[in-house]
Amino acid sequence: MKTLIEKLPLSENNSFVAKTFRTPDFEVPWHQHIEYELILFTEGDGLSFIGNYAGEFRTGDVFFLGKNLPHTFQKRENEMITSAVVVQFREDFWGNTFLNLPESREIRTLFKTSMQGLQLTNQSRLLLQGLIPELEAATGFRRILMLMECLQVIAGRKEYDCLSTQEVKLSNAKEMERIDKVFRYTIDNFRQKISLPDVAGVSGMSVPAFCNYFRKSTKKTYIDFLNEIRIGFACKLLAETDLNIINICYESGFNTLANFNKQFLKIKGITPSQHRKVFAASSRNKYELPSRLYEPDKAENKE
Repeated sequence: MKTLIEKLPLSENNSFVAKTFRTPDFEVPWHQHIEYELILFTEGDGLSFIGNYAGEFRTGDVFFLGKNLPHTFQKRENEMITSAVVVQFREDFWGNTFLNLPESREIRTLFKTSMQGLQLTNQSRLLLQGLIPELEAATGFRRILMLMECLQVIAGRKEYDCLSTQEVKLSNAKEMERIDKVFRYTIDNFRQKISLPDVAGVSGMSVPAFCNYFRKSTKKTYIDFLNEIRIGFACKLLAETDLNIINICYESGFNTLANFNKQFLKIKGITPSQHRKVFAASSRNKYELPSRLYEPDKAENKE
């Protein structure tokens, strides 16, 4: 699997990309690009790696990623069908002066914040679930208006989680390919025992060199990274199965229930049983997607 610095498949009629990518076209390795990326997942689920963040993605999730922010989204199972609407645009695609306008102040701030990688939440997530597919179908100047509308939802409402604490920097192809091999090995084997000599061997390094390399690249230890992957998988089992917690502990790659509970609380801030209750409650309270496009907060017009 070759790592890449992705290039946009632009046509002569478009200044930015808004397109659905579906298995096998969805699968891309650890990569980066100079374009900002807005992505809505429409099928499948799996693990997201954004800067030094490791977490989950599910159908309906929306992310906004800054330029040159390394990332990959890996589906949970090899046989799974996964798809997403991907919107990519360069900072200056609308000209060199647009972002310097006083009215663009919020967007400038948003672009700076997006260098951490953003996952949309609450009403913003629901609004974008309706807007992004319409943006893909739009033509002509309507495409630009729709993109601005999406950005205004994110910038205006500020309903998002910042994901990565890694400083963004360009990586050479060899470094990106090495870290991608480590990610792929971890995804394929996290439910089994993984030793530091095993994963260091995948990277072609000694254990001390690998530990230093991984911490320098991701700003965290490999063991912390591995635990995040395992807890992310455990969250899926807690939400989607009736397995008891001790079985979920072992299914997720942990050897003891005590360590599972400790790592779960450290990463999620709540216990596994609390997580299951919170997810069950949120599932009961789901409501339909809004049918209208985003409008600034205001009272409804009355006749």
